[in-house]
Amino acid sequence: MDNANSTTAGLEKGIQDLDQVVIRFAGDSGDGMQLTGDQFTRTTALMGNDIATFPDFPAEIRAPAGTLPGVSAFQLRFSSFDIHTPGDAPDVLVVMNPAALKVHLKDLKKGGILLLNTASFGALDLKKAKYEKDPRTDGSFAGWRVIEVDLEARTQEALASSPLDNRAKDRCKNMFALGILYWMFHRDMEPTIKNIAQKFAKKPEIVDANLAVMKAGHAYAETTEIFQTAYRVPPAPMKPGTYRNIMGNQALSLGVVAAGHKAGLQMFLGTYPITPASDILHQLSGYKHLGVVTFQAEDEIAAVCSAIGASYSGSLGITSTSGPGMALKAEAIGLAVMAELPLVILNVQRAGPSTGMPTKTQQADLMQSIHGRNGESPVCVIAASTPSDAFDVGYEAVRIALKYMVPVIVLSDGYIANGSEPWLLPDPDKLPEIPVHFAPEGKPGEKFMPYSRNPETLARPWARPGTKGLVHRIGGLEKQDITGNICYDADNHQHMIDTRAQKVANIANDLPPIETIGPRTGDVLVLGWGSTRGAITAAVTRLQKEGHKISCACLRHLNPLPKDLGDLMRGFKRVVLPEMNKGQLASILRDKYLIDVKSYSQVNGQPFKSHEILDYLTKSLSASQKEVQQ
Repeated sequence: MDNANSTTAGLEKGIQDLDQVVIRFAGDSGDGMQLTGDQFTRTTALMGNDIATFPDFPAEIRAPAGTLPGVSAFQLRFSSFDIHTPGDAPDVLVVMNPAALKVHLKDLKKGGILLLNTASFGALDLKKAKYEKDPRTDGSFAGWRVIEVDLEARTQEALASSPLDNRAKDRCKNMFALGILYWMFHRDMEPTIKNIAQKFAKKPEIVDANLAVMKAGHAYAETTEIFQTAYRVPPAPMKPGTYRNIMGNQALSLGVVAAGHKAGLQMFLGTYPITPASDILHQLSGYKHLGVVTFQAEDEIAAVCSAIGASYSGSLGITSTSGPGMALKAEAIGLAVMAELPLVILNVQRAGPSTGMPTKTQQADLMQSIHGRNGESPVCVIAASTPSDAFDVGYEAVRIALKYMVPVIVLSDGYIANGSEPWLLPDPDKLPEIPVHFAPEGKPGEKFMPYSRNPETLARPWARPGTKGLVHRIGGLEKQDITGNICYDADNHQHMIDTRAQKVANIANDLPPIETIGPRTGDVLVLGWGSTRGAITAAVTRLQKEGHKISCACLRHLNPLPKDLGDLMRGFKRVVLPEMNKGQLASILRDKYLIDVKSYSQVNGQPFKSHEILDYLTKSLSASQKEVQQ
């Protein structure tokens, strides 16, 4: 394996120390690549390495087996130091069939290891993958270390005495590959043994088969002459505390639950299943013991309206969706703007337009989130940047929604939702307070004014239905200032439009200064938002080590923007903004600050690789220096 930071000094024969490894598992949707990657990740997390993962699902639900559209992959990077991305190119590629080979071989590092399942290389398999010749015999593997194993045959041997039928036995072949990898990288099998036993507790024959095959794979790697070297990645230094491996959708769910608990409110999720947001419903439905109510509606419109109804009743209303669902929810979000009720909308973005590529990632819903409603309908928009950051963003969204009585849209994406990393569990007692003030009972003879306002935030009072003396009218028609009566007066409409906009703008008074990596002045400032953070950070820190005057900042708050953003941008000769869209935030910043923000756009359904941003920034630094010389 080609790794400049590897050493063998002082180690026993056949063991090589590495500071990081990138592994990619690839195969058909039915080959268990996601399960294999997940088990390797769990074990590696328990061994103290820093981790970043990237599951890559096929866009078609039931693509024909062995075809290119049906390829599923899981990439894992683990290290002995702090990392920001799941890696650009794998050091080890495990492929289960020719289709997976064709899709992913081009990414394997030269000198890297290719672990090939030879059982699926028949003539029909090659034809499905559009291979005219067998790549094992035509020199296609030059420059890589190839390890060929008939995983199906080895699995059948390991399960010779198992009561399972042959088809069920073949499904265990991914565990043979996992056993090989566990030996190669000195992973402990015990966590996987416990997890498999728990996962299939009601099917002991499945437990026995999977564990037998995994142990057989480990023994095969240990005894065969094919594997002459094993690798070891020491633990990464981390802050003391309790960690768990967490995915973005899980973290987002926990964030809103924690915020609801801190606020003392019952939480209600009204939602409709949609990729890649459905796991939020799955996660939250398991928290009934915490008072969380989940409702799977008949469609997206009913889902968001039920959440608005929950907020009207004095509960914490949440709805989750992706881009197509946001389009359907637009009118109801406008209702929440007009009614001035707290509402949190979790938008896990995916590649579009229309149905697009449901399992691929994109950042294309920013303009939709800020502007995608009729009339002037301002809402707060914030974005998560990593799986663990999603917890803090979910918590922050609830805090803002309750304090300012506004809808808050949280932008995540498929990359964050399905990726994972170690998460330091926060101390619940140290989480920020979220005070909630419901309107008190009315005094005799005093009429309740539903649109009177807090002078600091401009938030209107939150009146629980049934509270004595708080009878009021609410709905989608324009309201008279203070009284809440239906009103068509031109001056009042202007005033209410301005007031609702100012209320959202006031959120900026709550925001901390922007955190930068590097000085607040220099040659190039790289801005980012959402899941571009990791690749940007990796590229910028490398350029900083080379002596370049470059800094970066990842924006969490996108509407309103932080107050110090304009001054920060003006401290640099050039501002660059990578986005997985056609330059949406770049356009917003150019319009607001009249600064020529350079947009670096990518919309291929895949996250940025750090080397892609590194190459672009190197050119930007060169252009900046030439401008100075001229």
